[in-house]
Amino acid sequence: MTDDISIAYLGPEGTYCNEAALAFAEKLGAPKAELVACASFTEVFEFVDRGKCTYGVVATENALEGPVTATLDNFAFNSSAQILGVHVVDIHHCLIVQPGVERANIRTIVSHAQALGQCRRFITRDFPAAATVASSSTAESVKAAMADASCAAIATKFAADLYGAVVIDDDIEDRLGNQTSFALIGRPGAPSPLAGSRYKTSVALFMQQDRAGTLNMILSEFAYAGVNITMIQSRPTKQALGDYMFFLDLEGRADEPALQTALNCLRLKLREVKILGTYPVD
Repeated sequence: MTDDISIAYLGPEGTYCNEAALAFAEKLGAPKAELVACASFTEVFEFVDRGKCTYGVVATENALEGPVTATLDNFAFNSSAQILGVHVVDIHHCLIVQPGVERANIRTIVSHAQALGQCRRFITRDFPAAATVASSSTAESVKAAMADASCAAIATKFAADLYGAVVIDDDIEDRLGNQTSFALIGRPGAPSPLAGSRYKTSVALFMQQDRAGTLNMILSEFAYAGVNITMIQSRPTKQALGDYMFFLDLEGRADEPALQTALNCLRLKLREVKILGTYPVD
């Protein structure tokens, strides 16, 4: 693997997604890969789909806040990009301000909506009167704090160092063991550039119609084939109220006979079976 690759990620520089992109670059054997900051996860998908970047990095799930719905919706409805690998980042949030700012000066706390949710108890306990404002990323919130002395950001120490800010409180997340899973995505048809001994396959399943027993039928097909389901998540199809589809993570490769048989059977019974990727999970 050469370094002449590019990786799109949720920017600006200093986000957790930036950390994940750097980790993927190392795994790809391309530590000098070009990292391209995007304004949203949707833009990351667009850069990959249009061939502007070789790969993209998107958050898929947080241990406290659950699935990242913007990522799931892009996989299901907007993009043909496929998952090529996963990387888990330990999340340690910090409260960050301009140099010289005291806690008593803080009137507003800004961060990405996921980060605000992950620090809800801290904010309520230590800053009950502070307003909370959602930003496009944790790194963007540090830039906001550097522009306003009454504003504090929730972000990484990496972002604080990058923008010349100061950490006044660390490990402020509500629970220990906070982690976020990030996916490396690429154009469809390309095999994963990462190696591993264990694999998962992610799929999106769309029903013909909402009727009793459909979920049981889906689960039964995988049970009969001996395929282990490690995650299942429902999402609205955005077509009508109460109309849902399902995301599943499955152990094994999509081309293995057991998994292939189960998916082929479901293709006869469902409106669509969309494979989102087969990738190593070591």
